Parts: sequence; C-alpha cells; structure tokens
Amino acid sequence: MNIEKLKAAEAQFLQLYPMGFQDPGLEKRVKPHTRANLTEKCREAFAELEFNKPHVIVDNMAKMVGRSSMVSMFEKPKFRDFVKSLSGGDIDRLSEAFYEQLYGKQQQGFETILDMLRTQKLAKWSLITILPNYVFPDEEVFVKPTTAKGVIAYFELEDVVYKPQPTWEFYQKYKAQILEMKALVDPTLKPSNAAFSGFLMMSMQ
Repeated sequence: MNIEKLKAAEAQFLQLYPMGFQDPGLEKRVKPHTRANLTEKCREAFAELEFNKPHVIVDNMAKMVGRSSMVSMFEKPKFRDFVKSLSGGDIDRLSEAFYEQLYGKQQQGFETILDMLRTQKLAKWSLITILPNYVFPDEEVFVKPTTAKGVIAYFELEDVVYKPQPTWEFYQKYKAQILEMKALVDPTLKPSNAAFSGFLMMSMQ
C-alpha cells in the first residue's frame, strides 16, 4: 500500500475536520448512518444465544438489511422477498450459515449464504458483508464495490484484485489491508471499520 498517500489523506481530513468523526462539520453526513443505531440492535438480535430460533434470526436479517443506510434501495426489497420465499429447511440452513459466518467456520458460512443468494441472483457484496459489519464493527468490513475499487487503486493495495462476484479470498485480503491501514491513522478517524472506510472514500473525492 502507499502509506504516503494514506498519511496525506489523514492530514487533509483532519485539517478539514479536526475532531475526526466527532467534528460538527461531519454531523449531517454521518447522521443517516448512525440514526438507526443498527450496531446495537444487530448485536442483540444476532447474539449467539438467539440462534436457537432460526425463523426469528432470518426475519431479523431481512429487517436489519431493510433498515441499513448502506444497502441500496434496489437490493433491500429483493432480499426481503428472498427471505419470505424460503422453506422451513432453507430457513434453518440460512440461520445456521449466518451463525457460522459470525461465530464458527466463517468461510463455510460466508460461502453457504453466497450459494443461497446466488439462486436468486442476489450474490452481492453489500448483502454478504453488511450484517457481520454491524455485529462486529471493529473486526469485519463492509465491502461497497465503488469504495473498494477506489481504495485498491488509489492507495495501491497489493495482491487485492476486485471482482463483482464475492469470494472469501478477496474478502480476507481486502479486510487485512483495511485493518492494516486503519492501524496507521489517528483514532478519531476510526470509531468503526465502516467509518474508516468512509474516511478513505471521502479522501478520494
């Protein structure tokens, strides 16, 4: 990665917003993403002990995606309809896969959910990464295609090639680079991984 570009972006951002994401100048821009408080709600809805109720888990997956400010208005109803169409066995399968993605064999969970989404042409980066990002905002990364492509090119990330079709390999490599970059900047720029990605996105504009 190009650390000089990252540090230059940090300096420029802090010159505009000295308090980072707590700066009053960013309030309007940040408010739509924090108003729903989805991190707290997702942590409660998807706590480990809740996974003994697959129907509730799957229903909450649709609700939380629907409330997210980071998922497009086109994808929200499609995901909701996908969830509504699931049979009892598929509800169990989706709930189990989501549990694995969060708490168990992450790659297995990721790829199972991806396979299920693919049947309805919903294998999108936003849908596969949004909920883990809310449950573990400092560990998982939300992959927004335009931002990911821009970050890879602008900050010259090595060995990370973006493809529209989600893969576990890309996710792991991209997340590792984001966390490495995040460790190098001022704490006010990284209240969460999503906020840090927002900083990177704004730096490229």
